[in-house]
Amino acid sequence: MTFWRGRRVLVTGGSGFLGSRIVRMVAAGGAEVAAPRSSEFNLIHLDQAKACFESLKPDLVIHCAAFYGGIWMNRMHGAKIFHDNLIMGANVIEAARQCAVGKLLTIGSACAYPDLEGDLREEQLWQGLPHESVENYGTVKRMIWLQGRVYNRQYGMNIIHLMPTNLYGPGDTFDAERSHVASALIRKFVEAKQDHCDTVVVWGTGDPVREYMYVEDCAAAIVRAAEVYSEIEPLNIGSGEARTIRELADVIAKLTGFRGRITWDTSKPNGQMRKVLDITRMNRYLQWSPPFGLEEGLRRTIDWYVAHKATADLRR
Repeated sequence: MTFWRGRRVLVTGGSGFLGSRIVRMVAAGGAEVAAPRSSEFNLIHLDQAKACFESLKPDLVIHCAAFYGGIWMNRMHGAKIFHDNLIMGANVIEAARQCAVGKLLTIGSACAYPDLEGDLREEQLWQGLPHESVENYGTVKRMIWLQGRVYNRQYGMNIIHLMPTNLYGPGDTFDAERSHVASALIRKFVEAKQDHCDTVVVWGTGDPVREYMYVEDCAAAIVRAAEVYSEIEPLNIGSGEARTIRELADVIAKLTGFRGRITWDTSKPNGQMRKVLDITRMNRYLQWSPPFGLEEGLRRTIDWYVAHKATADLRR
């Protein structure tokens, strides 16, 4: 962690689910970390993004700020998700250029990949459109990487782009509109157990395959990449653990103590049928493996959610 000692680091979205973990880790390494909120500097406006960089004078920037959600959120607010993330990303990269930031990390998403068979490799990023359920968010994440490559080519900027898989963990969003699959299922099964319900209804068929990564592990991988990775090509960040949603539901049911019946609402969308990242390059470059397995990570998340349910349900 000597890499961080004495560095000035800016983490956009640093009070969020993933960003707050990154802030804590780099601060523990000795960095001077800033994580301003949008009420201080709204990155949708270039003048405010530039003012943020000029005021804080970071050596290194990790751009985590994003407006996102699950399938329902993308249906209801797709245009806002597209607009806000596109403009924020463009402004952060331009402000970093104008303020001569030493290194910039932009955080992408597995949603950027096209709907292909097999584990998704970095070189496949442009081999088709993202799945229609997340094309607004996924396409923007591609464009942020492309802008970084163009700026690297013209200005020599040190920019890396990381592609995390699906995240879950304590502090996640459990709101019905914004939650992703793991947190949505945790809420369903916890409430069914608490309310003595004998049936839980889950969207889709249960057949889609997803990869799940504990948020602490993802933050650790991002911190490690900031230290050792400097390639312009994107880098997948994943756990290597793929499960069907049906399997995930079964694990969560067991961990929450739910003993009833799971019913699948096949009138609701499945989303992409398989979204699992190939982490060969991550293993090679980072020389690191996620310490938490899926069951242990889910147990920790469920314990946290049960203890903080009243406030967690209000977080959007």
